Amino acid sequence: MRDTSNAPTPLPKGKLLLIALTREVSSTIDRCELTHVAREPIDLPLARRQHRAYEACLEARGCTIERLEELDLPDAVFVEDTALVLGELAIITRPGALSRRAETPTVAAALALHRRLGRIEPPGTLDGGDVLAVDRTLYVGRSGRSNDDGIDQLRALVEPLGYRVRPVEVRGCLHLKSAVTQVGDRSLLIHRAWTDGRGFEGLDLIDVAAGEEAGANALRIGGAVLYPSAFPRTRQRLADRGFQIVPVEISELAKAEGGVTCCSLIVPAR
Repeated sequence: MRDTSNAPTPLPKGKLLLIALTREVSSTIDRCELTHVAREPIDLPLARRQHRAYEACLEARGCTIERLEELDLPDAVFVEDTALVLGELAIITRPGALSRRAETPTVAAALALHRRLGRIEPPGTLDGGDVLAVDRTLYVGRSGRSNDDGIDQLRALVEPLGYRVRPVEVRGCLHLKSAVTQVGDRSLLIHRAWTDGRGFEGLDLIDVAAGEEAGANALRIGGAVLYPSAFPRTRQRLADRGFQIVPVEISELAKAEGGVTCCSLIVPAR
């Protein structure tokens, strides 16, 4: 199987554009919340260059970048955690980390231009990084950031629209999407030590390579998979299965417990 990861193929003409909400890396990112990784110095200029390159990859896959205003909040670049965007509505989350709740108003204002809004209210907590949408099923991680009340509120918002919510146990990592993400129509990339695979019946589960435990976070977009360049064996495993891989360098954002999904909010065309 030919590895097509070095040069992303342009989208077919006439393909509907997606919107990707992003936010600049904060100058205070070195004070980010950390749960499962040790704190290391973060090279801010390099982090911002990597983030710009990530945005360029999104543009190459058909996204129009809409940058939110920069905030002096350490984790604000990780916009995925502040909302869940579906075809029918956008749900503004209530992040599990208190320091992150001030990020949501600007996200809500931006998404209100594109979707009807719902909200997670106290005492519920929900991080967008804990929600994996596959067709009309929302797999939701029970993590240190998302609680049962938040999951119940999500269910009440989306079940009338024809979605089903399936809670999934998460251990040893920050979010569900640290442990499993979608790479194909019915294919998931997974690290089973962090979520054991129960609940994903009927889906093809692709295991990360040994020694690349943090390599389950991938972003499927525009017919390709954006994937961290730090995990070459898992990347090759995906390429061998026929997935088009677009490698991205996110070494500095990874020091803040970030991945390729959490740096954008994708708003699909309706």
